[in-house]
Amino acid sequence: MSAEIDYGKLTKRVVFTETDHRHAQLIIRLQHDGFTQAKFFRHLISAYIDGDPRIINYIDEVKEQSQVRKKKSQKLREIGQQAVLDNDLSEQQVHDLFDIIAEEHPDL
Repeated sequence: MSAEIDYGKLTKRVVFTETDHRHAQLIIRLQHDGFTQAKFFRHLISAYIDGDPRIINYIDEVKEQSQVRKKKSQKLREIGQQAVLDNDLSEQQVHDLFDIIAEEHPDL
């Protein structure tokens, strides 16, 4: 007998450790901006999952990646954004986008 799990409705705790000083700095900044820790992290997680370009650009800056790969990723992202605006992708651009996805996520 297998019990069905109501996926997507169960809650999970996301926990990590930080120094007391950095935690205090975070609390002060959050209070200044009128955020709770939960609200702050939920907004960041949502922006990351939804592919908010501001978060994605920041992630590109801080993640470990070669300069060549960073430039290629940025160029393809710009092509994708422009294509969405133009609603027109050439066949080569589509292949380029799929190639970069395959490189970054070989398990897909």
